[in-house]
Amino acid sequence: MAAAPHLKPDPDIRERSYRIGCVGAGMIMAECHLAAYAHAGFQVAAIASRTRDHAAAVAKRWSIPRVHDTPEALIEDPDIEIVDLAFPPDQQPDLIRKALAAPNVKAVLAQKPLALSLDEAIALRDEAGRVGKPVSVNQNMRYDQSIRVLKQLIDGGVLGDIVFAEIDMHAIPHWQGFLADYERLTLSNMSVHHLDALRFLFGDPLEITSLTRKDPRTTFDHSDGIVVSTLKFPGAVMAVSVEDVWSGPRGDDYQDDQHIAWRVDGTDGVAKGTIGWPTGEASTLTYASRIATKGRWETPQWETMWFPHAFAGVMEQLQYALSSGEPPALPIADNVKTMALVEAAYRSIDEKRSVALSEFDLRCPSGAPRL
Repeated sequence: MAAAPHLKPDPDIRERSYRIGCVGAGMIMAECHLAAYAHAGFQVAAIASRTRDHAAAVAKRWSIPRVHDTPEALIEDPDIEIVDLAFPPDQQPDLIRKALAAPNVKAVLAQKPLALSLDEAIALRDEAGRVGKPVSVNQNMRYDQSIRVLKQLIDGGVLGDIVFAEIDMHAIPHWQGFLADYERLTLSNMSVHHLDALRFLFGDPLEITSLTRKDPRTTFDHSDGIVVSTLKFPGAVMAVSVEDVWSGPRGDDYQDDQHIAWRVDGTDGVAKGTIGWPTGEASTLTYASRIATKGRWETPQWETMWFPHAFAGVMEQLQYALSSGEPPALPIADNVKTMALVEAAYRSIDEKRSVALSEFDLRCPSGAPRL
């Protein structure tokens, strides 16, 4: 019989010795990456963005010693060992390639989505493999405190065999301005969090079925607004991911109720919780287990939050990979599988059917045969 595990909502900071160069100075970098890095004591040596003045303002706020005129100049800075990218996905692949070619750069942390297409993601994976430099993708929901504790409960057998899981989002993400230039919206830029988290919890799904409608409250054109996806995993586990990225009316005369909730049912227990970022609070988890709690509900407590504290774990795992020689916890090869899941969801929408992940050949980029 399983026992309640020692629950750890946040990872240990095992390595902080590498010099980081940050590319991008928008909300995610300024409010999340750099806040987490300061809290963890990481070494941020330089920053660059599309606008030097913007980068300089963020550098002053976080006491970053050097501002470069361009991302390319930062990548070429001999003092930079890790390039941390928070840049639009249509421009990110070129910067990843420049970082892979720079002799001073030892590793890259890329933003999600890794690229605008699965083929480009596969090509980047293969190029990184040939160069031999670790590349991670910032799937930071894996470091949300409630998701980490949930994973520990599942792996510890506390919930028994998993039967069903759901993630239910009714909240407005920070839609960066550049997203208005892309046709794809919710699956690539928001659902990717949830689909990746489900992969983290339950392994690679067998198939996905997705439905969408345009969101009449989103102010720019898009193909996928509100999205509902159903996934089947090995062992007959079923999961549902719902993304309503506007969540009701907005305005001073409407009481806001934004939220993200999740639930996992097993044969011996249930865990349920919330993701706290829509309200600026810590995520929560409560669980009951016939095995570990005699059926009583228990609620672990923590003070850290997904935004910003989880971003420390993402950068720490890459630094630890460099120092230990072990593969990163978030390798680019694994993220290609998340990209394939997103692509399968789009195919499901376009072709109005369930799509098996076996339809995608992930061995080679464009030109390779598709099953």
